[in-house]
Amino acid sequence: MKQATLKVLMDEPLCEHNNKGKTGCQPPKPGATAGGCAFDGAQIALLPIADVAHLVHGPIGCAGSSWDNRGSYSSIPGLFRLGMTTDLSEPDIIMGRGESKLVAAVGYIKKHYHPEAVFIYNTCVPAMEGDDINASARLASERHQIPVIVVDAAGFYGSKNLGNRIAGEVMVDKVVGTREPIPGPEGVHDIALIGEFNIAGEFWSVQKLFDELGIRVLASLSGDARFKEIQTMHRSELNMVVCSRSMMNVARKLQDSYQTPWFEGSFYGCRAIAQALRTIGEKIADPDLIERTEALIERQEQAIAAPLAEYRRKLQGKRVLLYTGGVKSWSVVSALQDLGLDVVATSTRKSTEADKARIRELMGDDALMLDDSNPRHLLDICYHYQADVMVAGGRNRYTALKARLPFLDINQEREHPYAGYEGLLELGRQLCLTLTSPIWPQVRNRASWQNPQGGVMHG
Repeated sequence: MKQATLKVLMDEPLCEHNNKGKTGCQPPKPGATAGGCAFDGAQIALLPIADVAHLVHGPIGCAGSSWDNRGSYSSIPGLFRLGMTTDLSEPDIIMGRGESKLVAAVGYIKKHYHPEAVFIYNTCVPAMEGDDINASARLASERHQIPVIVVDAAGFYGSKNLGNRIAGEVMVDKVVGTREPIPGPEGVHDIALIGEFNIAGEFWSVQKLFDELGIRVLASLSGDARFKEIQTMHRSELNMVVCSRSMMNVARKLQDSYQTPWFEGSFYGCRAIAQALRTIGEKIADPDLIERTEALIERQEQAIAAPLAEYRRKLQGKRVLLYTGGVKSWSVVSALQDLGLDVVATSTRKSTEADKARIRELMGDDALMLDDSNPRHLLDICYHYQADVMVAGGRNRYTALKARLPFLDINQEREHPYAGYEGLLELGRQLCLTLTSPIWPQVRNRASWQNPQGGVMHG
């Protein structure tokens, strides 16, 4: 990828981090990609496109053991879950056979898997040796009669967030606008979701609401998406950005190119769901849709009122430390508060200034916002504020468990959907199960062979 292109991606106008010395928007330094490289970010953004073959061009290490490596669900069998690679070896690199292996790999994939398209992910080794991956993709597409899309996101280009942006840029430049959607029924409005990855099937819970309102989701980039759906995103009346850190550049470019308005919202918690649905109605400016939206919100809130009240009774006053990143740093706060919990602190890792402003709206101007993932620091916060549970990503699981503190996974590896009205109840159920587990009294008590002073009893 040309340096000029990378510079443009790092200088995203809608990102408050620009020119402020943050790693995510600056050229990478050695070790800066330890939390996830550009290649990792690009795959995270596009792997949920379910009918596409995702081919990693590089050594086996970049794609080894990659079966089902994300928590995104799909309504069709698992082509997107397969790890495909050209498996470059030393002889391939020395003899310059990488490009021919790439063309052959596309032919093999089409013959055996019949995907709608092949996405080729460039990695560090072929990028450094100078493989003309774009020429190989054009040759493979002509020879095998299948769309071949190059995602040039070699790991050393930068951080995971930069990889997200590269992936979004590729979709807008090479895929969006290449097909017209099938006309929908009269009165149906078309929207698109950006940065929604259908973790644990969350998108399906939200799609039910859109179906009831007569709103067609042309595409969700990229949760449970299809290649043909992404091609039609340019005809959306309105785009909703669900995760601002991942693909804000997509919303901006679609607005610039197709004059599609957009807004950022969340589906975690009753207040956030209602606000998102109302904003859609207001921006589409359909009085009938606005009226039906209010009726839907009232009906859904009444339907969950009784079970939600029961969870609130059990969770009222419980104190939680939330340690996640990006949009979830405030959206999950809203959901936890709807369940009656007191959020003592939340993280601002990967959060924008807009995210921080929303945190202050929810938690007050004195909200404790953490940017340090040091395990000792997290536990000190838990002890100081007497947190009853830690809600965080999988990497913090053992920090909490070693401290004998209940833990709930909120990131992409989880198995339970927390978005939508049904998801809010599921979040309450999982928190109750976590907090009332009989394991906690057991692990916090002294062992039977220890006396009150902590010495060993001999008998």
